[in-house]
Amino acid sequence: MAKKPKNSDKKSRSGGGKSAAARAEKAAPDLAAAIHEALQVTEGFDLSAVDPRATPGFTGDRAAAELELAATAQEVSTLQERLYAESRGGGQRSLLLVVQGLDTSGKGGIMRHVVGLLDPQGVQITAFKAPTREERSHPFLWRIRRALPTPGMIGVFDRSHYEDVLVVRVHNLVPPSTWSRRYAQINAFEKSAADKGIRIVKVMLHISSAEQKERLGERLARPDKYWKFNPGDIDERQRWDDYMAAYQAVMDKTATEHAPWYVVPADRKWYARLAVQHLLLRELRAMDPQWAAADFDVAQQQDRLAAT
Repeated sequence: MAKKPKNSDKKSRSGGGKSAAARAEKAAPDLAAAIHEALQVTEGFDLSAVDPRATPGFTGDRAAAELELAATAQEVSTLQERLYAESRGGGQRSLLLVVQGLDTSGKGGIMRHVVGLLDPQGVQITAFKAPTREERSHPFLWRIRRALPTPGMIGVFDRSHYEDVLVVRVHNLVPPSTWSRRYAQINAFEKSAADKGIRIVKVMLHISSAEQKERLGERLARPDKYWKFNPGDIDERQRWDDYMAAYQAVMDKTATEHAPWYVVPADRKWYARLAVQHLLLRELRAMDPQWAAADFDVAQQQDRLAAT
């Protein structure tokens, strides 16, 4: 009888001797594609049919998701660096991530656990609050246009121009004849940005009413969370159905080929973070940014360095 190879049991249990990170990295291409396909909004999309606790495209648990998130970070970082380097050689491309969601849906967690893994020198984050007096004196897209990422950068919008067809619509801040025209204006604006080299990924973090209630309750139960609580959040819960209708209209009218929407179930924070990271990863892979070529004689500079 042939002898069993030394440590064969150990290798079998650990995936043939490969590190867990290496196995996760190998699986990333298929996972990124699966998540993209599962979450992209297409014709006939029905928001009410999305289960906020589901994990589309991913069959693992929280531990597996956290492992995958960490294992994929290096590839995302390298692609980000290549995008920035490409711009130093004259490239004009950039990437914009738009993050929308109701209160407590996890936007802050995306900023910390996904965007936070990127090199901050190559990221432009803009958190859009209620418009200032100056901003209100301009068309609603004025402040958005000023925040678009410059070449080589990854721009991140924490809330965005979509507030002008969400909050504005739900609270009747302007007449329906005004906000109803904004869908076409948004589409034209995003098409113009895409034509200038900005790749756009739009994400809605979709949380359930029950999960939101639990998260708000946690903020009220913990003194270290009081600062995150706004009494107005409870008032907004009374308008839940109105917000869902407004989001459905956004998906129906502004999910385009050049600026697609992805609805991410967000009751499980770990899944939402994994999903957004892999949507970014897929887009960066598709962009395939290239290292900038040297604009100097490399051999000559090597000789000069050797002589010092």
